[in-house]
Amino acid sequence: MSANKLNTEAVWVDPDDAPELTDAFFEHADEFKGARLVRRGRPKADVVRERITIRLEADVLAQFKASGPGWQTRMNAALADWLKTHTPSELKA
Repeated sequence: MSANKLNTEAVWVDPDDAPELTDAFFEHADEFKGARLVRRGRPKADVVRERITIRLEADVLAQFKASGPGWQTRMNAALADWLKTHTPSELKA
């Protein structure tokens, strides 16, 4: 039976063998302004949407998904447009 090793042997690396710090390295490095980390990536949205779980008819979902990327945004827009002329209390199931 083979046993798991609890510790692995430390491998010493010569500092002279360190990779060269290229422009590509610095493009992905963290950037600080003073002590504050400058955040990268997608900025925070102005309008925060709430994550929910919802059950929809398969054909309704398929049509929105078939419309391509952004289908959830379009579905939200369709519901918002419907609410301009209707109220949810009108639908009694």
